[in-house]
Amino acid sequence: MARRLPASMRTRQNLSELIEGRLSAPAGRSELVELAARLIIEEALEEESRDALGRDYYERGGDSDRGYRNGVREGRLKTAEGMIPFSAPQIADGKESFRSAIRQHLKGRTEALEDLAVELLARGLSVRDIEDAFKDESGRLLLSKTAVSEIGARLWADYQEFCRRDLGEHEIIYLFVDGIAERIRPGQKREPVLAAWGIASDGKKVLLGLMAGSKEDAETVVAFFQDLRARGLGDPLLVVSDGAPGIIKAIETCFPRSARQRCLAHRMRNLAAKVPEDQWPDFKARVQAAYQAPSRAIARDLAEGVVNDHEAELPSAVACFRDDFEACIAHLRLPITHRRAIRTTNLLERLFVEERRRLKIIPNAFGEKPVLKLMFGAMIRAAARWRAIKITTFERRQLDALRKELDQDYEVDNGLEGNRSVAPIWFCTSRRVATSKARLVRVA
Repeated sequence: MARRLPASMRTRQNLSELIEGRLSAPAGRSELVELAARLIIEEALEEESRDALGRDYYERGGDSDRGYRNGVREGRLKTAEGMIPFSAPQIADGKESFRSAIRQHLKGRTEALEDLAVELLARGLSVRDIEDAFKDESGRLLLSKTAVSEIGARLWADYQEFCRRDLGEHEIIYLFVDGIAERIRPGQKREPVLAAWGIASDGKKVLLGLMAGSKEDAETVVAFFQDLRARGLGDPLLVVSDGAPGIIKAIETCFPRSARQRCLAHRMRNLAAKVPEDQWPDFKARVQAAYQAPSRAIARDLAEGVVNDHEAELPSAVACFRDDFEACIAHLRLPITHRRAIRTTNLLERLFVEERRRLKIIPNAFGEKPVLKLMFGAMIRAAARWRAIKITTFERRQLDALRKELDQDYEVDNGLEGNRSVAPIWFCTSRRVATSKARLVRVA
């Protein structure tokens, strides 16, 4: 007879599937918080029953006078997020009847429980977090120190597993990468934290990775990309980034079969800083017409007009406009209905704003581990609200045609025409990226 799994194990599995996108999340943040709160309740109740019996699930021995496990009883807890159902272990035939102190305690502490659940999603749980939530009015801890430590360790392990998840199940067609400077080490200057997300072939948006680096140079970004590669990321059609030289060089090194898109939001801010305020509306309209033209050929014609008309009076603005122009119009090779979503890194920018807002209200959230957990929490809650883009059958044919075109361009550039079997594949020699010096190996 198969052993019956503790309720918390099933809840943890549901939470992992929701985070990884295998379950639908129509309620967004509420569903995440509900599952996280349910997990904390069930694990606390299971640890309480273990302490009461003196033995774990399916463990023999202990004091028989304490009783034995007798299934579970369903309970519901009213919170601001709604009613949270949970399964509570039952103990029968004990010398003294068992009454859960935690269930009584939680009835008046739902706010603390919700804060704890959000903390789990945002930056993991410390032992002190759990102890504070499970102390009664007199300050007495309702769980043993061992039980508290084990809950924290399991939840942190769940977070780490999420960070190591396999990306091979997602066929990413659009990859976005950006960085934000954070104070990783107290007393030191801000250092970049790189983030990446993608749009898969089914139109769904997927979180891919986070990595802290000492600087935003090519070596660091290459290490970041190779970590994604080692976990199964393939060649996207388009990689979108800002104009950081290190990121651009890393894209060209690690994704030679992909087109590169320069973020137009960043480029427009660069141009606005170089044009007098009274001339900006007209210049902006003409530049946007070029960037959003129906085709790359028309975009080049419009760009030539901008250069001819403004080069004499606005030389620095025109030089900025001409710089990396082909990367600014790369999105024009893709289906027209996708272009608005793929020409900027705005989604990551909005996540960074949310993460910065949380840093202001969470004390001592400095250091690599807290910052990465905080960014993960902000991203995962936002990801539950991300809407997929629609990809029609005709658009899939367009994407397939572009894939062939990019492969042919790569083979021509590398002298591989007529010998596709020797096209090189780039991958990382190690799944672990402990430093920014991950080695790249070229395999025929």
